[in-house]
Amino acid sequence: MERKIYVAGMDDDATASKVDAAVKAVAGVSDCVSTAAKCQVLVTYDENAAGIDDAISNAISSTGVTVLG
Repeated sequence: MERKIYVAGMDDDATASKVDAAVKAVAGVSDCVSTAAKCQVLVTYDENAAGIDDAISNAISSTGVTVLG
C-alpha cells in the first residue's frame, strides 16, 4: 500500500533524508521518498503489519518533523 503523508518542518533535503532513514527502519516499510519542496512523504508499506500507521507517524515525528496527515 502507498500512503502520502503531509508534514511541517521538513525544510531541506538533509531533513528529508533523516525522515527517509527513520521511516525505512520501520518493520513493514518497503520504500520511502520524502520531498522537502512539497512537504510530503510517500511511503510504501505492508498494510497488514500490526500498528504500522502509528509506527510510521512516530518515526517521522522522531526526526523533529510534524505529521499533518
